[in-house]
Amino acid sequence: MPRPRTDSATGVRCRRSNGAELSTLLTKEGGKPRIENLDEVEWCAACFQYYAEIARNSHGSSIPPTAEHQINFTIKEPLGVVAAIVPFNYPLLLLVWKIAPALAAGNTVVIKPSELTPLATLRLVARAMAHFPPGVVNVVTGGPDVGAALVDDRDVACIAFTGSTAVGSRIAVRAAEQLKRVNLELGGIDPLIVFDDADLDVAVPGAAWARFLNNGQVCTSAKRILVTEKIARDFTDRLVAHTRTLRVGDGMDPDTDLGPLISERARIRVEAQVARALEQGATLLEGGRRLDVGRGWFYAPTILTDVQPAHMVVCEEVFGPVASIQVVKDADEAIARAAQCEYALGANIYTQNLTWALKAMQDIKAGTFWINDPLTDNDAAPFGGMRKSGMGRELGEEGLDAFRETKHVHLDFIPERKPFWFPYRRRRGEIPA
Repeated sequence: MPRPRTDSATGVRCRRSNGAELSTLLTKEGGKPRIENLDEVEWCAACFQYYAEIARNSHGSSIPPTAEHQINFTIKEPLGVVAAIVPFNYPLLLLVWKIAPALAAGNTVVIKPSELTPLATLRLVARAMAHFPPGVVNVVTGGPDVGAALVDDRDVACIAFTGSTAVGSRIAVRAAEQLKRVNLELGGIDPLIVFDDADLDVAVPGAAWARFLNNGQVCTSAKRILVTEKIARDFTDRLVAHTRTLRVGDGMDPDTDLGPLISERARIRVEAQVARALEQGATLLEGGRRLDVGRGWFYAPTILTDVQPAHMVVCEEVFGPVASIQVVKDADEAIARAAQCEYALGANIYTQNLTWALKAMQDIKAGTFWINDPLTDNDAAPFGGMRKSGMGRELGEEGLDAFRETKHVHLDFIPERKPFWFPYRRRRGEIPA
């Protein structure tokens, strides 16, 4: 996620109106620390601002003609009705990544928030979108059956979905029956490589943030940490020590670093995944237990080592605060292991070695590749996954094109009969003997 914007003179974070109200509501219904939700509101405002700027200058292009007195150009047209189906972990940001470009492209939208976090979405639409004509921005709440109805509705031209790969695959199949456009941002089991030359004063807190942000409930979080043998013990000891400083508790407490998991079901799933990893031979260095620190489904930030590529915590997405460390021999093995995954949403590395950085960038499939700065997004740059992590892109001009059709216009401003039209007998001389 992008870093908060600050005023260079005062260092005070820039916030938008209603930020206090929305961030409070986000924390109360989803559990994230309020500081993270204040950031989320700011990122939403920045995304709207970006698309308001570029949409004015992105309506097509001029094309060189193939003959005299002809003009060729393209125009971009909206798809129609866009259904935006959004998960619980960033209910406003992942919504705005869809509806800001969709609206800028001229579409109408129907929003289906997660049934776990609908309130902030309803409040955002009421506060920030009341100026749109009726019917332009719409919200329907409910569970999977509501999302399925939107996918099947013949008036919906495009499905923009963020969620699991399993659900995304089902959406793609159902949409294909009607040849609907889909934009799918799906699961990730992203690697983070710490090379021999990494500055551990930076890489350790960076790795902790990349894995434990939003209590590990981030599709692009660093779910596979690969560390070279030379620095593995030092890195691991420091990561454990740093993790023990993190405070778990009520997201409304300004000292809280990690809030609760989203639901009891989510906590039970994380517990089962950790238990399975230990059965398979992983070693628990920290965490691995429930915490009783207030109302909510709290789970201690957890560190596992002795993790192998075949372990379930490597092959299966863990949506919770579990850092899995694989120790590798050298840079080549780190890159090879990182590349061995059927998911390819993002990848992170820490190194000052240009050769290692560019080799990793080349060999590892990933929609976003972060070097020395994990999880930072840019509204002007495309975001999305490869392989089983999805199809299509959000953000940037590619994100705008996800909600537009391109029409080619061919104009001949001197109407005349063309010599290549019927009857062909006039062209007998062109045919070789």
